[in-house]
Amino acid sequence: MKRTVVAVAALLLGAGAVMAQQDLVKHSQDTMKANAKNLGGVLIAMVKGEKPYDQAAVNAALAQLDETAKKLPTMYPASVKGAKFEGDYSPSPKIWEDQAGFKAKIDSFGKVVAEAKAKIKDLDSLKATAPAIGKECGGCHETFRLKAS
Repeated sequence: MKRTVVAVAALLLGAGAVMAQQDLVKHSQDTMKANAKNLGGVLIAMVKGEKPYDQAAVNAALAQLDETAKKLPTMYPASVKGAKFEGDYSPSPKIWEDQAGFKAKIDSFGKVVAEAKAKIKDLDSLKATAPAIGKECGGCHETFRLKAS
């Protein structure tokens, strides 16, 4: 009887770990999709003239990007290394191999977003500031993201 209870407990614990891993994977993918929506679909679209300038939308986009910068350090724990990510991209093993480099990229992204929140007050300041956000976002992707094959 004790063996059965231990076996069932071990199975439940393992299933719980897999579900927690899947939740982390989904959370990171949802966060990155929100980044793409807010950076490209809001800020860059306004810079390109595809959408009219809207300060409330700018503020909301920057708030989401700022929240991402704060969450990123916890979004890729060792437990998700090697996990199956759906879609076109997945995290590179370099996230775990070069944690100091990953943290430096996150810190730089957070700093640029925080500065943008203080600077962007109109279309001209958005045009001057948005490229730096895109550069920081893309710079992290170059090293710490892989295209699915």
